[in-house]
Amino acid sequence: MSPSSEQPASTPSSALNPAQQTVVDLLGSSGSERPQFDAGLRHELRASLEDALEPVVATFAERDQLFVSKHKLAQVHSCEVRYLADEQAQFEWTVPTARGTVAHKAIELGVNWSGQPVPANLVDETIARLSQSNDGLGDWLRTCGDIDRAELRGRAVERVTTFFECFPPLKSTWRPVLEGKIRVELFAGKIVLSGKTDLALGVADGTTAGKVLIDFKTGGFAMSHIDDLRFYALLETLRIGTPPRLVASYYLENAEAHPEAVTEGHLRAALARTIDGITRMVELRTSTDDASRRSGPSCRWCPVADTCNVGQSYLAGDDPESFDP
Repeated sequence: MSPSSEQPASTPSSALNPAQQTVVDLLGSSGSERPQFDAGLRHELRASLEDALEPVVATFAERDQLFVSKHKLAQVHSCEVRYLADEQAQFEWTVPTARGTVAHKAIELGVNWSGQPVPANLVDETIARLSQSNDGLGDWLRTCGDIDRAELRGRAVERVTTFFECFPPLKSTWRPVLEGKIRVELFAGKIVLSGKTDLALGVADGTTAGKVLIDFKTGGFAMSHIDDLRFYALLETLRIGTPPRLVASYYLENAEAHPEAVTEGHLRAALARTIDGITRMVELRTSTDDASRRSGPSCRWCPVADTCNVGQSYLAGDDPESFDP
């Protein structure tokens, strides 16, 4: 996790429970395990990205702009009909959508807390602080009812408690950064690639990879989680030039980390997926007649599920892998 001589594996095992020690064993490294990358990789990847997307940007109107996130890429590569529905729908704050933001901010407070952090206190402090903001979440927190607030608090406390139970204490020498933003602008800002990593540990040492990017997940494994992290690895490479050493999804409910060592092949796969996704996003701006329908677990939350035969078949259990091009 850290480029310094003090490695996570040197943490006394007696200070960690088995779940925490497993994280250290999976994500820690010695200097010899850190790969080096060509200093020109950053420029090569960016040139490939811009060359492939130049015809796409040529179709933009003067003030057109496209924001691309891991979420939008995952959607357009799964069910295009749902992607379009979510693009048109107005976002609303609810207990499920607010829980992640509150929990992540509370974890950030806890990591930097003086003394032993108490999850309930961290969540209460976070809700109080967010309620003072002038954004949409602040408005919702100030006006939501007591039941919603109590449910939000309970779910957030559960998530924060799970983090501190299962994840090892973060040393300052690991250079932890929570909710770190990554932004890459292409074509003078016509296309903006953005992301926000739940946790980053370590730093690159020149062209030697040293950083670990971690996404915290609730629920079970999904293949899209791998693609999400490879997209973040691509953005990190475009931003500073040296890829992260490792990316990992950490599943809080079962205390399991799924790490993947970052390779040039993974970055090129993420590049191709990003190009294909952006191209399709732009195509769907002008023609939605051929938007594909693909079923999956997200059908449970799809705003058009009630009128979608493919989604209804999936939810009924009749056709769990249906695809309608």
